[in-house]
Amino acid sequence: MSSSITAADRHETTLSDSLLQNIPGNYGNPFLGPIVDRYKYYYTQGEVEFFKSRMKKYQSTVFRCNMPPGPFMARNPRVICLLDALSFQTLFDNSKVEKKNVLDGTFMPSTAFTGGYRACAFLDPSEPNHAALKGLFLSVLAKKHDTFIPIYRQALSTMFSGLEEEFSTKGSAYFNDLSDRMSFEFVFRFFCDKHPSETPIGSDGPKLVDLWLLGQLHPLITLGLKYFPNFLEDLLLHTFPLPFCLVKSKYKKLYDAFYSSACSILDEAEKVGLKRDEACHNLVFLAGFNAYGGMKTLLPALIKWVGAAGEDLHRRLRDEIRDVVKAEGGVTVAALNKMTLTKSTVYEALRIEPPVPYQYGNAKQDLTVQNHESSFLIKKGEMLFGYQPIVTKDPIIFKNPEEFVADRFVGAGEELIQYVYWSNGRETEEPTTENKQCPGKNIVIMLSRLMLVEFFLRYDTIQVESGKLLAGSWVTIKSFTKAT
Repeated sequence: MSSSITAADRHETTLSDSLLQNIPGNYGNPFLGPIVDRYKYYYTQGEVEFFKSRMKKYQSTVFRCNMPPGPFMARNPRVICLLDALSFQTLFDNSKVEKKNVLDGTFMPSTAFTGGYRACAFLDPSEPNHAALKGLFLSVLAKKHDTFIPIYRQALSTMFSGLEEEFSTKGSAYFNDLSDRMSFEFVFRFFCDKHPSETPIGSDGPKLVDLWLLGQLHPLITLGLKYFPNFLEDLLLHTFPLPFCLVKSKYKKLYDAFYSSACSILDEAEKVGLKRDEACHNLVFLAGFNAYGGMKTLLPALIKWVGAAGEDLHRRLRDEIRDVVKAEGGVTVAALNKMTLTKSTVYEALRIEPPVPYQYGNAKQDLTVQNHESSFLIKKGEMLFGYQPIVTKDPIIFKNPEEFVADRFVGAGEELIQYVYWSNGRETEEPTTENKQCPGKNIVIMLSRLMLVEFFLRYDTIQVESGKLLAGSWVTIKSFTKAT
């Protein structure tokens, strides 16, 4: 696909000659301003229009506004938005921004949800425990890299059997519930070497994690209930934090299952100087929040976009997948790496609907941020914010950015992969103990490809119905054609 990289580069080369611009926008009244912005964000405008209307008003991708949740829960709701592919990269530069306690933005859930510890995701790389915890995770992933394909394929097989069974009885199949069960089963087996049914968790894993996640993330969501008054939902979800006691027993059940089942990982943690209970709380967070939570939003989005793309893409995907699998003698890493259209399709799904929409960071010192047109001065301590679903649709970088173009990253289009931001880092970089990039970045890409591979080995085409669900999408399989 053609791109506008040349235009972006041309803008960047002229920035050194630009005068520093004042950052447009304001925060309004210290108390009422954040409430007004929050109401617009959730109810009268919605997320995307909230930002786009301000981009249009200020004629800038860099501006000031308040981010939810606001009074009583936010430490400071004031942010500087970075909504283009260039300025957004500042959020990946650990020499310029601090990532301490900013995972969920302008507020932080109680550490009671993580055993009294700040999980690794809330730590800045400058903090000693960050390197120890992330190093442990990277080591575990490296040691288990040969196991995730067979475990995942088995979990997918179970999921597709469930899909067909549900379809035969109901005439359609709700993909999200099937995907959630499959995702939790895979994640638990991957880290604990046993099926959750072999523990007291049983089949309750997704429900336990969902309730635990809701207790932490409710200030960032809206239920979208048609007959439930907005002001009442705003009061219940966005004004005061829900107490941990509401999900304490659910979390304990999860924690106990990981503590008794992931002994080899916890033994390794103690060898590198980590406390066993702290390592276990972090493992639950990695498995439940990062891995399961990420798959909960990513996989339905992937199926939604691929399903809606139509039979021509389905034909091209199944032809590539089946030809490569036949030539390679099976589903292997080598085979996956040869599926260029499949790989591009996954990147396009990540681009058009990133599973993590937000990025935050506090300026470590006075610094200059550049977008395509101007330069702006950021003061030390100011919070920077990026909304990835807009950033990854930057029209200067991507042609037809609002369209799902499955082969966007094939051939010369591979150069655009560097602008697919979803993992708290550039896609062309690797997670290390010195950065905040998702430790499972490469596995996530591989699992997404495997989802498509297993799907189109089994089916020729599908039709879907979809819509918005809390922080992601819901997907119903309306019809499918099995491979002949």
